[in-house]
Amino acid sequence: MPDATEADEATGAPGIDEIRFRRPTEADYPALVRVIDDWWGGRNVDFLLPRLWLQHFTGTSWLAELADGGLAGFLVGFHSPDQPNVAYCRLLGTNPNVRLRGVGRALYERFFDDARRADRHEIRAITWPGNRTSIAFHRAMGFDVLAGPGSQNLYGVPAFAGYDFDREDRAILVRSI
Repeated sequence: MPDATEADEATGAPGIDEIRFRRPTEADYPALVRVIDDWWGGRNVDFLLPRLWLQHFTGTSWLAELADGGLAGFLVGFHSPDQPNVAYCRLLGTNPNVRLRGVGRALYERFFDDARRADRHEIRAITWPGNRTSIAFHRAMGFDVLAGPGSQNLYGVPAFAGYDFDREDRAILVRSI
């Protein structure tokens, strides 16, 4: 089986070393909302990323860009003001054309480094429990799926029914750093 570099050369897809990481700005907002629904498989999820995230949380968020300036991925996160031990990943998305190249992992690693510098020791995130790709990715990144009072088995994982908006089921993901 070819390694990632050989696979990149064979397919013409960019490798992780060809991707530039930087902090997002509010000016990145239009490009992100243009792709978010497509990146989530056509689900209408743009409402999960209002502009305020790129007005107030850019110092704890990351953007990944291709050499041509196109989007490779993004992570929007923050350090909880009410739970001083916790950093929270609000959204993580990767361009389907560069998945399995380490972009999501690289975005999270930068977020983990930010959290460590801020003396945060726990990372939290949520995902729809039916999103098997997201669950598998987070587990591979060392996250546990929270089970406990109020959780139930939804789509094969512990999750909380009606967690958001009283209608959206969510699995809660937790990782110590």
